[in-house]
Amino acid sequence: MATVELRFSALPEHVRTARLVAAAVARRAGVDESVLDEVRLAVGEACSRAVGLHRRHSLDEPVRVKLIEQEKRFQIEVGDGVGGKHAADDGHAADGAAVDDAAEAAMGLAVISGLVDDLDIGSDDDGGLIRMSWPLAVHPVLP
Repeated sequence: MATVELRFSALPEHVRTARLVAAAVARRAGVDESVLDEVRLAVGEACSRAVGLHRRHSLDEPVRVKLIEQEKRFQIEVGDGVGGKHAADDGHAADGAAVDDAAEAAMGLAVISGLVDDLDIGSDDDGGLIRMSWPLAVHPVLP
């Protein structure tokens, strides 16, 4: 099981790099070519969401991306540093900006759920975590 880990500053310009790396590692792992656009888009949405959360909550921690090649699946985890108190506050602030941000984050999750068959949204010790996976292509063994 091979794993590639990325950590990047919560800046929008780094999301593109994460997308490109995820697509390259997915291709190398054996994800079917027809699914690579979905991988790219899902990673872009998850990373953009994490960047937005970091910026909204003024967090200095990097956005975390883990690309994991398993026996029959390719898994991607996108983690943010927003846990507990901050996550509970989303969408409940008095100003309209927080409500708009929460709506935008919910839209991002809706887009991701349309791109990924196996999606888990939760948290770990470091904050929020979006876990996505795709099956690896089955290639026939040639003589």
